[in-house]
Amino acid sequence: WVLMGIMIALGGVGGWSIANRVQMTQMPELMAGFHSLVGLAAVFIGINAHLELTVASAAIDSATVSELAGFAATIAAKSSVEISILKVEMVLSLFIGAITFTGSLIAYGKLAERLSSAPLTLPGRHILNLAAILLCVWLGYLYLAGGGLWTLILITLIAGALGCHLILGIGGADMPVVVSMLNSYSGWAAAAIGFTLSNDLLIVTGALVGSSGAILSYIMCKGMNRSFVSVILGGWGGESESSASISGEMREADVDSVAQELDDADSVVIVPGYGMAVAKAQGAVSELSKRLRAKGKTVRFAIHPVAGRLPGHMNVLLAEAKVPYDFVLEMEEINHDFPQTDVVIVIGANDIVNPSAQDDPGSPIAGMPVLEVWKARTVFVCKRGRGTGYSGIENPLFFKENTQMFYGDAKASIDSLLQKVS
Repeated sequence: WVLMGIMIALGGVGGWSIANRVQMTQMPELMAGFHSLVGLAAVFIGINAHLELTVASAAIDSATVSELAGFAATIAAKSSVEISILKVEMVLSLFIGAITFTGSLIAYGKLAERLSSAPLTLPGRHILNLAAILLCVWLGYLYLAGGGLWTLILITLIAGALGCHLILGIGGADMPVVVSMLNSYSGWAAAAIGFTLSNDLLIVTGALVGSSGAILSYIMCKGMNRSFVSVILGGWGGESESSASISGEMREADVDSVAQELDDADSVVIVPGYGMAVAKAQGAVSELSKRLRAKGKTVRFAIHPVAGRLPGHMNVLLAEAKVPYDFVLEMEEINHDFPQTDVVIVIGANDIVNPSAQDDPGSPIAGMPVLEVWKARTVFVCKRGRGTGYSGIENPLFFKENTQMFYGDAKASIDSLLQKVS
């Protein structure tokens, strides 16, 4: 109990210290990092359970069971059928835990932009995934038939490689779903730990986290027109050959022209994206919406289900900036209003307002529901530069006649706009 208390205290202090230093924009990476620790814990507990089983078996053979204590004593009291069930639980714990651990590390690397956001598309990647799963099943059978620690180590290594390959095969545009999917994986890893340790609390908690993460992933996949099964297999978000050519040129707007358009407008819709989070511009955006409403204008926020880097990212930021909930609308609630909207301000968003999703069957995001901002009278896109952004997908919206680019850091741009909108 003393050692357990020390470990809990150290873990709690470490977690508090890390979370206290992490900024809101780094929350997706933090979640991925914590998910990896759950997976690693499942791997350690699975290996430890095998070692305890070895100790218990040796004690039974030497008739020294009475000298056992702790988990080894619990194992020694199990029947042969219960031992077989325990072995299955250990294999599952290692398999799920290793996938969660390595997959979360890759997700962390992509979210922190330390790894390329482009998907890795190896030839025959689905066959490789299937082969890895079947090999783990075969090794699990060997372990049940009397195989030693080497079978568990191989399962861990293969599952770890599978976790890397699954997440590496997912493109940057789809990373918000990956975060919720890894949340689900970590829950099932915790449940597997609970079965191994016969801990009802871990089983229930893990099942709640796992099922809620899976349901959230399913809802997000529906919002992106993606297949839930293909998410699990890591076979989506890949590269495609775009058949559409983009014509025209980007037109740049200055702060005075943006302020003038807002002054002439009756209805304004603000579309926040990850760029708003990076620039910490939510406070300035909230103040802009207040001033526009004070001038009698209708101001609303349009939220795409996968805006940002994790589910509900924009909702959290706007709530932090004290934006009234009544003015924050989901995509389904506001998409039909864009043709009657005078001005749309897109702040740090790209894929969620990309018309290629509807117009270009060859686009990597083809079929994904998007906010149809281009139907408004005037669109201003607040963007740091001319690049394609995190996902690397070109956006024809930026070249449309009714679109103007408002370049610069999101917070600095909105702050300069606030000086003109009094």
